Amino acid sequence: MKKAVVHRVFPDSDAEAAGISAGDIILEINGHVPEDELDFRFYGCEDTVLLTVLKKDGTEECIEFIEPESPDLGIQFESALFGNAKRCSNNCIFCFIDQLPKGMRETLYFKDDDARLSFLTGNYITLTNVRDEEIEKVVKMRLEPINISVHATNPDLRIKMLKNRFAGDALRHIETIYDGGLHMNGQIVLVPGYNDGQELDRTIKDLSAYSPYMTSVSVVPVGITKYRDGLPHLDGFTKESALKVLSQVEAWQEKLKKEIGTRFIYAADEFYLLAEKEIPSAENYEGYAQIENGVGLLRSLEDEFMEALEMYPKAIERHVSIITGKAAFPLLQKLAARSMEKFPTLSIDVHAIRNDFFGEKITVAGLITGGDIAAQLQGKDLGEAAFIPSAMLRSGTDVFLDDMTVPQLSEKLGTPIFSTACDGFDLWDKLRGISEI
Repeated sequence: MKKAVVHRVFPDSDAEAAGISAGDIILEINGHVPEDELDFRFYGCEDTVLLTVLKKDGTEECIEFIEPESPDLGIQFESALFGNAKRCSNNCIFCFIDQLPKGMRETLYFKDDDARLSFLTGNYITLTNVRDEEIEKVVKMRLEPINISVHATNPDLRIKMLKNRFAGDALRHIETIYDGGLHMNGQIVLVPGYNDGQELDRTIKDLSAYSPYMTSVSVVPVGITKYRDGLPHLDGFTKESALKVLSQVEAWQEKLKKEIGTRFIYAADEFYLLAEKEIPSAENYEGYAQIENGVGLLRSLEDEFMEALEMYPKAIERHVSIITGKAAFPLLQKLAARSMEKFPTLSIDVHAIRNDFFGEKITVAGLITGGDIAAQLQGKDLGEAAFIPSAMLRSGTDVFLDDMTVPQLSEKLGTPIFSTACDGFDLWDKLRGISEI
């Protein structure tokens, strides 16, 4: 079992005053052996906190804190989990990780399905790896919202899609979370011929019964790469089938808005792009509950960008480029055109990158590799700088999926490359020349 190793102690904190330092190990907190940072914070929410600490010199020390300033005591751990994350036990027919080519970095092939990571990082979990006592811990500690990959509420269909004989029974955990009064978000990866049509109707109806604690459910199209040798044949969505899904979702939104006061079910932006249909207004997303899941992201980006653009009064003389995937290209081209219309001395080129690495069916910007960008933009005049969405990079790093780094790409293209947050204000700031970090 990995231990609760102290990575950093913040200045002027309770832990610093008690002499705790990096490299020390927390053995117990108020008599409990912490399995993760959640345990540490939960059992530390007392007026008196007693720590058993293994010091770097091998000695054990008991330290008492009276009315500490914060539950974390000013301690940052090497990892939020003091053991390994739970590995997914499913073999989902649509799993994207199974569609990765060989030879990529090892961490990309790890499938986690850990309830703690759902709370800590927003990951979606299938509940197939969760024991009853773990769900009880989630409820006891009020770890909400919990993000759940549902896909289907038909138990037999769920077993078939997840290729896990426990996948149908695992749905009972939703009932436990609901009874505990914890909020949840759901996700449906929609696969033509499997969980669409009447099965989608059933899933939406069943999940809406858990409102208000099931606060939102997203419908996301299956992603299909060119690396599916040995995997079941799956069809992607066409314009016609995407329109059908949107019609179905919008009918449910209208119905549920009347019945439970919320639209509840939302289609990912990719469906609107496939259907060549305008993305709904901000009002339709009711606070963007699943924006990080690609639901309403482009609407938010456009609205924020236009707001920032209209507020900016100064002239701009600059030539820059935006690099994106084919899916977002029309919107970013529209934003660039509007910017250049307002500021004639501003030149913005938008480049749509074809996904040769995963296959042309993958059109989202977040799955574009540095190698594809380099190959397709080599020798082009990108201007003073070029901008990519941060979704192209591994979280908190400057590394693309193919392990190329942003500095390496900048060197290959002979142009400074900067990442932008997935919001319109930051994009406009970067385009006009500030906050290039």
